[in-house]
Amino acid sequence: MYTPYSPNPTKKQKHQTVIAGIDTTQLETRLFINNEFVPSIKEKKFETVNPATEEVICEVWEAGVEDVDRAAKAAREAFEIGSPWRSMNATDRRDLLNKLADLITRDRDYLSKLESLDVGKPLGRGGKYGSTVDLHLAIQHLRYFAGYADKLLGAQIPVDGSILCYTRKEPIGVCAAIVPWNFPILMMIWKLCPALAAGCTTIVKSSEKTPLTALHIAKLCKEAGFPAGVVNVLSGYGAGGAGEALARHPDIDKIGFTGSTKVGHMIERYSAESNLKSVTLELGGKSPLIIFDDADLETAVACAKVGLFMNAGQVCTACSRIFVQEGIHDKFVSAMVNSVQDINIGSFEQEDEKETLRPIEQGPQVDKIQFTKVLDYIKIGQVEGATLCIGGHRYGHKGYFIEPTVFTDVTDEMTIAKEEIFGPVMTILKFKTDEEAIDRANHTEYGLAAGVMSTNGARAISAAHQIRAGTVWINTYNSYDCAAPFGGYKQSGHGRDLGKESLDNYLETKSVMIPLVGLKC
Repeated sequence: MYTPYSPNPTKKQKHQTVIAGIDTTQLETRLFINNEFVPSIKEKKFETVNPATEEVICEVWEAGVEDVDRAAKAAREAFEIGSPWRSMNATDRRDLLNKLADLITRDRDYLSKLESLDVGKPLGRGGKYGSTVDLHLAIQHLRYFAGYADKLLGAQIPVDGSILCYTRKEPIGVCAAIVPWNFPILMMIWKLCPALAAGCTTIVKSSEKTPLTALHIAKLCKEAGFPAGVVNVLSGYGAGGAGEALARHPDIDKIGFTGSTKVGHMIERYSAESNLKSVTLELGGKSPLIIFDDADLETAVACAKVGLFMNAGQVCTACSRIFVQEGIHDKFVSAMVNSVQDINIGSFEQEDEKETLRPIEQGPQVDKIQFTKVLDYIKIGQVEGATLCIGGHRYGHKGYFIEPTVFTDVTDEMTIAKEEIFGPVMTILKFKTDEEAIDRANHTEYGLAAGVMSTNGARAISAAHQIRAGTVWINTYNSYDCAAPFGGYKQSGHGRDLGKESLDNYLETKSVMIPLVGLKC
């Protein structure tokens, strides 16, 4: 039976000053505004914690409303006509993005360790997922969008009369990006790339849970040569803090948010109550994975494993509803439990100290809040009658580790089948017919992603077309590419990250018309 974990709050954990080669006393913790690192106006700080040890890494300066005003002013001035940024050639913007990619490549080992320290994720060795994978993708995204900076084209429109009509693609203006704690580097880059390629200026607010790598990337932006005010980075909280201030700010033209559906509703409301700024949202999910009876069992188990347990289940696309056809159900459950038993749990520091160690696959949950929430969901699943096949408890005695957990005999009405858990908790549901599986898969308020497993291509594609989700993977899962648009249906958000479509979020289309002299031709 689950007992809530609660360390003595009066005893602050002492912390190491050097962790995996990172001197925590030398970390940049100030706000980055107008190309300078500055303390917050109210001089408030908050702690960021190593989730593998529960020890404080360092204290970080907390941005408040006044700091948002400073950042918005810097970003607005950098966007003014005649500024170095607005006057810059598109090819120069391209070169700056490529230069930033070069600098992140140079510092990728340091950044991957810093990300793992602050978030708790593995490094990603031996072909497994980890922070090194995020760095690879971030660099790839920068180079992809750098290529678009000088290819944002308008069009000539054949209108009636002797009139020349053409369109221009113009940057939308000052853009705020509120990024989540589960993929701090990657989500920051997802938001920055199209905004900078389009010629916008930016303010990034990192999560209060994982602020450290964003500040190092801010340092690299300055080193790359981005003009003052083009990239600003704030650390702080959401509701009542910097996040809400950004969403309400009258001098911000667009905001992009990745996070929970609950906060997404708040972002929309704040925008409506202020200046009707443009909003794009990538929100929560309860993604279905449908495994038909003709699926390759080994492939299905591998995809379900990475689809649910990657990043300790802290992924918005996690396949937390696995629908398995009755003919293959028992074999799948047995194989899945055997595979889960093999997951290696631990801290990234173990990998760093002994490179010969079997690669870590699962780290801790990001903090005590998430740790407690996930354990509460496991308890609810048991109380509501789901069968616990494996896991279900805290792992070890230090750090926010949770055993990989698998439930069977789950029904659609159970809490664990409806709500986003955001942890290493798999729920397996049985179905009979294709039509039933698709109907139940769509019976959710979310629509971010889904998966289909079948050796029959026509069957799989038909199912993929009927599922209401922004991304559907067939015989794979959690496959991303910077060229493939990503976003959700329904309450999983609107707008798209990645791909050419993401640039539309940061561009306005202007029509220009002028009468011509002479005969129409």
